[in-house]
Amino acid sequence: MARAIWSGVLSFGLVSVPVQIYSATEAHEPTFHQFEEGTSDRIRYQRVNERTGKEVDYARIVRGADIGGGNYVQLSQDELDSVAPGQSRSMEVTTFVDFDDIDPIYFNKTYFLGPGGKESFKSYALLRDAMAESRKVAIASFVMRGKEYLGAVRAEGDLLVLETLFFADEVRDPRKQVDDLPGRASASVQERRMAEQLVQAMSGPWQPSDYRDTYTDRVKKLITAKKNNKEVTPAERAPQATNVGSLVDALQASLDEAKQGKSTARRRPPSKRPPTKKATASGAAAKKKTPTSRTSAAKGRQRKGAA
Repeated sequence: MARAIWSGVLSFGLVSVPVQIYSATEAHEPTFHQFEEGTSDRIRYQRVNERTGKEVDYARIVRGADIGGGNYVQLSQDELDSVAPGQSRSMEVTTFVDFDDIDPIYFNKTYFLGPGGKESFKSYALLRDAMAESRKVAIASFVMRGKEYLGAVRAEGDLLVLETLFFADEVRDPRKQVDDLPGRASASVQERRMAEQLVQAMSGPWQPSDYRDTYTDRVKKLITAKKNNKEVTPAERAPQATNVGSLVDALQASLDEAKQGKSTARRRPPSKRPPTKKATASGAAAKKKTPTSRTSAAKGRQRKGAA
């Protein structure tokens, strides 16, 4: 079984529920080391005292906050922990909200929130079932690994799931990040209608298993090819921007293609459908665990504002 990365109590009102946080997702990209080009010499990073040039043991390193003028206030981990002793072991619910009221840009990362032990099963199940029945999520804050987090706790089947959220001041103002946004589209009625038809023709249910990290697959195949002294076909270049003058033609061709694809899918008998394509041994990658389709779609949308 996986180890919990945080344990404490989830409190709402005068009720405290012992809980534990577990990682819900995992990365599956290849791990690279660094080498000096043309050699087999590894590049390694060391914690070095910039004055003496000597390496410093990790246990002797403390944090320093810049207070200006080249001066710093040094803080140990014990001192940092002392200013939030309760929050380091407490996840306090401040309010319950509708999940759809949370703008997807605020979603950060997903965790599983399990019970703290068998003695907490009753209170854990009570909170989970009450939230599921009311279709509400709990907004709570807590401290983990020296950082305060804002979280949204929701019910998902037999489980409580924690979504960490960005604080309001961590979300950038798009007007300060993106220049020259166009106003309302000056497209013709025909172009707008065709664009809407294309969106409808390409619409379908959200199936997380339909998507995978194909770039990682190709990187793994590249590694295997180089290992066996074989060549790899480069990926296709990115498409050129559509010329405004040919926008109608591009929309029509896209619409015809989308309709043809759906028509073919409808005519194909279920038993004749080809099996899902599996990666080769060199390109196999573990699928990302997705707690809910709603959350995954939301998190996918929020990345555009988190960079």
